[in-house]
Amino acid sequence: MLATIRDAPAGQLIRYITKNRFLQYPEEQADFQIPAAYKPHTRPLPKRLSTSSTTAPPTIEPEGPATEEVVYPDPETVLEKEADPSSDDDLTDLEKIQTARTQHTIHTQISRVGTNTALQKSISRADLEQQFSMASVERGPSRPIEPERLDDGTVLVDWYATDDTANPQNFSSWKKALVLAQIMLYTMAVYMGSAIYSPSIPGVMERFGVEIGAASLGLSMYVLAYGIGPLLFSPLSEIPIIGRNPPYIISYAIFVILLVPTALVDNFAGLIVLRFLQGFFGSPCLATGGATLQDVYSLIKLPYVLSLWAFAATSGPALGPIISGFSVAAKNWRWSLWEMLWMNGPIFLVLFFFLPETSSATILLRRAQRLRKITGNEHLRSQSEIDQKNLTPRDIAIEALWRPFQLMLFDPSIAFTAVYTAIIYGIFYSFFEAFPLVYNEMYGFNLGELGLTFLSVTVGVIIAIAWYWWYIYTIVEPSIRAHGLGTPERRLIPALFVTFLVPIGLFIFGWTSREDIHWIVSCIGIVITTIGIFLIIQCIFLYLPLVYPQYAASLFAGNDFARSALAAGSIHFAYPLFHNLGVDRGVSLLGGLTVGCSVGVYVLFFLGEKLRAKSRFAAK
Repeated sequence: MLATIRDAPAGQLIRYITKNRFLQYPEEQADFQIPAAYKPHTRPLPKRLSTSSTTAPPTIEPEGPATEEVVYPDPETVLEKEADPSSDDDLTDLEKIQTARTQHTIHTQISRVGTNTALQKSISRADLEQQFSMASVERGPSRPIEPERLDDGTVLVDWYATDDTANPQNFSSWKKALVLAQIMLYTMAVYMGSAIYSPSIPGVMERFGVEIGAASLGLSMYVLAYGIGPLLFSPLSEIPIIGRNPPYIISYAIFVILLVPTALVDNFAGLIVLRFLQGFFGSPCLATGGATLQDVYSLIKLPYVLSLWAFAATSGPALGPIISGFSVAAKNWRWSLWEMLWMNGPIFLVLFFFLPETSSATILLRRAQRLRKITGNEHLRSQSEIDQKNLTPRDIAIEALWRPFQLMLFDPSIAFTAVYTAIIYGIFYSFFEAFPLVYNEMYGFNLGELGLTFLSVTVGVIIAIAWYWWYIYTIVEPSIRAHGLGTPERRLIPALFVTFLVPIGLFIFGWTSREDIHWIVSCIGIVITTIGIFLIIQCIFLYLPLVYPQYAASLFAGNDFARSALAAGSIHFAYPLFHNLGVDRGVSLLGGLTVGCSVGVYVLFFLGEKLRAKSRFAAK
């Protein structure tokens, strides 16, 4: 636990104030034994031919020729040989040596490479297959890791052993669960901040004398801002000298502080500006939360974790109206804004004291700094330090402001997935305008009861997760272990079936929202739509990194911006749409759009390989 607190922002602040006398790292303690490989005048280290590469090749045993190629076998074969050592009798001596080297390399790489790094390293389909193969093999016994040496004498600081506890991939199960729980709470609280404002809209209209379109800006500007934020915060978190935690903690502190003037402001323009700033400074969890989980969990287990993160993101807007519906009706419209402070304040404190840094690049950079201090050897550097020297403000600006839009503009597959997810996300936020018309005006629900109808969204997500986990565990994982990753389009198979659940659920909701039909029927339609929305987004978010692994961060930033922009617009067009056409026809129009997108999913599945061949961004 002390190590967790030490690596958290509070621990780093204590270390800074006490000049590293408290919460010390092993390298700073008197009994620390410097690994022989990092001492001067030790035996030669394996050399790297060039400093231009930003990615370290697999570390191999030094007894073989430097030019020998390492072969990565099918992971199932490796598992069989580990389970049955007697099968080695059929191998020649050379094959035994190569197998031992390969297993050593695989075990080392599993320990060393996080999911985020694995995606960045993969510039071809073969690279990606290799990363999945390594992630599907159980880790072996602890082995020391030999650092590599460049031609200029630089020694690349690495993990000390394959089970080095400083490596986020080697965190204990409880520590990984702690990171996951904090990211989920953080994400849910920020997402909840959007819809928790909805029950306050009538009060805002009355207090400031504005129409519903203007009052709804408090919701739409928040949503738009947390789509813009990732364009800035995501690249910042990838800079090794910064890491994940500073963007989290600094922006979240500003977010919590802004909650106070937002609840007190007595000027409509000021309210809207503050809501926009809230969404912007709350966005790092949406931009970088997935990257933090990738730092900690392997490629094989990542789908389970990302689905839980998505559950938090989806449940947040659904739970917001439930929390504020009763309080706003009992007190006044400002209570929803105060509730945000009461919820986010404690969550910020938990993150401040218990969220460890998870960026491997940052952790190794700091380790290199400590080793240089105790050895006086200026040749000890981390790979991330070398990479960082070549990083210019122009590069950061391109990755942040141009790359996400370049991908969407020049690749039809990315453009389609961005449009599709934006449409279904916009439909999701249009419910905040449709629900009051249905359950307030048709069924006579009060604000609190109206908020409870959003539980149908949470029910749909829980059902979707249960099925999705069963599918990953019983079909996807065994297939990867037995046959390899395969084509990325295999990740879209569930979407082929559930894509039609979105229009089906919408039509049920739209055409059963009548006084003579029980309200539960329309809620069932929302459950069906939510199942479809959740599973489609999961499939797309697994498909995209497999096709464009090097650009995963930019892909998600661009997709998040597109989704949030259309969602912000839907908040404003949904009200006149449903009032002019009626809920039945208005929802049917939205359902028709999703039918067209459903056809696009089949096109992407059957023609995806041809589209990838023509793409300049896809892994070849």
